[in-house]
Amino acid sequence: MSDTPHSVADLKQVLEAALLTANQPLSLDDMTRLFVERIERASLRMLLDELKQDWATRSMELVQVASGYRFQARAEFAPFLARLNPERQLKYSRAVMETLAIIAYRQPVTRGDIEEIRGVTMNPNILRQLQERDWIDVVGQREVPGRPSLYATTKHFLDDFNLQALADLPAMADFAQQEIPFASPDV
Repeated sequence: MSDTPHSVADLKQVLEAALLTANQPLSLDDMTRLFVERIERASLRMLLDELKQDWATRSMELVQVASGYRFQARAEFAPFLARLNPERQLKYSRAVMETLAIIAYRQPVTRGDIEEIRGVTMNPNILRQLQERDWIDVVGQREVPGRPSLYATTKHFLDDFNLQALADLPAMADFAQQEIPFASPDV
C-alpha cells in the first residue's frame, strides 16, 4: 500500500491499524493526520461506523469515549483477561469511590463539600489517589475565605469508565444500587 490510500478499504485498514496500535484513544483530529490528503470528518465518522460494523461479531469492539475512539475487548471477555494480570487489579475503598461519585455528580466541589455530603472528615490521601489516577483535577478555587480548591473529573475518568460525557453517567438512583462499571483497559 502506498502512503496515499486510494480505496475505502485502504482507508479503513489505515484507521484500523492506527486504532489497534494506539496506546490511547484517537480523536478525529488525530486520525485526519494519518492521511496526506485532506479527509472530511463526516467521511471519517462513516469509516469508523463501518469499522464498528466489521468488528461487530469479533472479540474486540470499536468504542467512542471522551477523548476519541479506541478498540477494547468486549465486556464478556473481562473475567478471562483479568486472569492475565491478577496483581494489577486495583481495588478502591468505599470512601474513595464515594468521593469519586460525589465529584462526578456534583462537580465542581471542594473538599468541604465532599465532607459535608459524606458526613465524615476525609482523609487527604483519597483526593491524592484520585489525582494520581488522573480521574480528578483541581479546576479552580471557590471565591470564599481560604479559597478552597474545586475538584472535577477529567477526560481520563470518562475514558476509563467508557463514557463520552458526564451526561452518560447513570441516574443517581440507579448508581446507588449498582456496582461501579469499571472497564479501564490499563487496570
